[in-house]
Formats: sequence, C-alpha cells, structure tokens
Amino acid sequence: MQVSVENTTALERRMSVTVPAERIETQVNKRLQQTAQKAKIAGFRPGKVPMSEIKRRFGADARQEAVGDVIQSSFYEAVVEQKLNPAGSPSIEPKSLEAGKDLEYVAVFEVFPEFTVAGFEGITVERLSADVADADLDKMLDILRKQNTRFEVADRAAQNEDQLNIDFVGKVDGEAFAGGSAKGTQLVLGSGRMIPGFEEGLVGAKAGEERVLNLTFPEDYQNLDLAGKTAEFTVTVNTVSEPKLPELNEEFFAQFGIKESGIDGFRTEVRKNMERELRQAIKSKVKNQVMDGLLATNPIEVPKALLSNEVDRLRVQAVQQFGGNIKPDQLPAELFEEQAKRRVVLGLIVAEVVKQFDLKPDEARVRDMIQEMASAYQEPEQVVSWYYKNEQQLNEVRSVVLEEQVVDTVLQKASVTDKSVSYEEAVKPVEAPKAD
Repeated sequence: MQVSVENTTALERRMSVTVPAERIETQVNKRLQQTAQKAKIAGFRPGKVPMSEIKRRFGADARQEAVGDVIQSSFYEAVVEQKLNPAGSPSIEPKSLEAGKDLEYVAVFEVFPEFTVAGFEGITVERLSADVADADLDKMLDILRKQNTRFEVADRAAQNEDQLNIDFVGKVDGEAFAGGSAKGTQLVLGSGRMIPGFEEGLVGAKAGEERVLNLTFPEDYQNLDLAGKTAEFTVTVNTVSEPKLPELNEEFFAQFGIKESGIDGFRTEVRKNMERELRQAIKSKVKNQVMDGLLATNPIEVPKALLSNEVDRLRVQAVQQFGGNIKPDQLPAELFEEQAKRRVVLGLIVAEVVKQFDLKPDEARVRDMIQEMASAYQEPEQVVSWYYKNEQQLNEVRSVVLEEQVVDTVLQKASVTDKSVSYEEAVKPVEAPKAD
C-alpha cells in the first residue's frame, strides 16, 4: 500500500492511497465464495452453482462491497502509519476503481491540532471567600416563605403584591388581536408579567370593577406586529386576594422533608444547603476564570468538523429546552458558533493538560463529590450506592473531578488573590459582558 500526505491548511490533510489490486480481488473472491455456499438459483442444487454464474449475478455487488470495506480499512491503516489523528470523517474521492487495477483514492480530512498548553503564569484569578451569616439565613427563610405564599380573598381595593383574577380584552385600532384576550387569569400586581402600565392601572381596583387601560407596547416587544402600537384593554376584576406568608411551624417545615426537629433543625438544614451552594458558586467562579485564562493564553485553530458537531449538539439542546415544532437543523448555525467554539477549544485544552500532567481522577475526590451531592437527599446512602452501581453516572462524576484537577494544576502556577466578600456577592451570578 502506497500513501502520500499533503498539508493543504494548518489542519486539513489530503492523503493519496494506492491499494494493490490483489487485495481487492482477494476480498471479492471471498465474498463470491460465501455467496456460492448459500445462493439459491433455479436449476442448481445449493452449493453447486458454477462460479461463473455466481460472478455473473453477484460480481458487481461483491466488488462494490469489497471496495467500500477496503477503502475504510486501508484509510485507518494509513492514518496509523502516518501518525495522523483525524478529527471527523474523511471525504473520499475515488481515482481508480477499475477491476484488475490498483485501487486509488484521495481522502481529505482534518486532524486535531498539536500544541502544548502554556501560559499558566499569565493567568490571574480572584478567589472569593465568604460565610453564611445569621442575617443571610434569615433572608433565605423570608424568601422560602414568600415562595410558599398563599392568597386569600380580600374585601378591599387592590394593591401591589395582591393577586387579581381578571378577564380582559385587548384591541388595536378597534380590532381584537391574537393573544390579547383571556378569562380567569391570575395576575400578581408588581410581577412585571404584563406590558408597562397594565398592572399599575389595576392598583386601587375592587372586585366587580371594570377598567379601561390605554397602553403602548414597547418598541422591542417580542411580537413585532404589536411593537410600538397603542392598545386599549378592557379589564374586569373578578376577585382581589391578599398574600399570606406561611408561619415557620411544623406544617411549613414538613414541606421540606423536616418533620421533627423544629425551627432549629430547619435553620440547620437551610444553612447546610446555603453553604453547599456557596462552595459550588466559589468553585464555579474560580473555574470560569481559569478557563478564560487558558483560552486567552492558548489560541488554537479549531477543526471545522468538531465545530460543526458541537453546533449540532447545541441545536438539539435548544430544541429540547424550548420545545416547539421546529427541527434542530432549522436553527441558524451562527446562533451557536461562538459557544460551540469555546466548548471545543476548552475541550481540546483540558484534554491536553490532562495528557501533559498525566492526570487521573482522584477516587477520594470522586467519593467526596458524590457524598456532597447525596447530602441534599433524604436517603444519602442510597444515592451514593446508586452512583457506584451506575458506571456511566460514575464516569460523569470522574470527568468533573478530573476537570477540577486541571483547575488545581493551573492554580498552582497562576496569579491568585483571595478576597473576602458577603454571601450574596459570592453566590451572585457573573454578568455576561454586554455586546458592543
């Protein structure tokens, strides 16, 4: 077998392969012999069909199958021989397929970039530290109570945070429009669910009252047919209900699976959850800074095949998340290219760090992580056992731990500063940079 390789770009390779005719003929004859043993042809006993008849009937198909298999096997033999690492499937261009002659074809494909990860010393990381103060815990208890707010009908005028049951009809230029009418809708005043002025216009209304609201849709409204237009809403208030916060009692605690330990036990469990969230938030922010630093200090070219595959994965995820009657390939690739490139580049860099430093998942850390996740459940031992009985789930945890070890490896050489902050600041999501 003869192989020659041409570098057409930094990552693309054009590989010419010539396979001796004997190899093809051997594969063709092997297939024909197998066919002869089981072929059923009128006038012949099974296994007694002359080879000339077998070749006449099945020769073309046998050759096509043999050529396909030999191209596939010889391609992988060639890339191993040339020490190439293909990224994605090759594009095969046959040059000579004539019977009795050597098989010639050209395979065009991309390879994974070869690089060494460097620049750890140029990466700067701000590592936050914080504690869950009593005031933070009290605020969280208030949030939990508000999340479980009940509404009771009140015989008074509506005010902010009340829940109204309403019927409404919206019209533009005197004509009702799609989605502009509803009956029996529950609306909490001040929630921001409706367009500006709608909820404000119902403050002070009483049950049985009808109000007419003249409003203007925002210029950036999602329905472009309504954006910037003036509308008239006729609203009937059916009921006004006021919010009632639940008491911190046994009934409330039971909703969270805490039945016997009272307020002290409840506060302890909530604090544990907040501390778990705090650890994860700090860890996530450090990791993001490390990954941003690795991207900045290690610019590499991305194989188009890997980028395309990642874009397709993100398309599928988007359809699964948002639903709707749309196929993944109907979503524009440009929407996902930036995110896909970041994922692919980071995947290549992280894999190279693992290789350079010969990292392997620390099984003690794997168990610690599983126990940390299990502690959020009522039966943590069962959760731990489940992970260790499910190899796929266990390997996913190992991958996360290995990524954490990559972060730790970078932090050993990066410029790290520690900063004490409040709980709220530590767990607050990092705002994405605004587009220019």
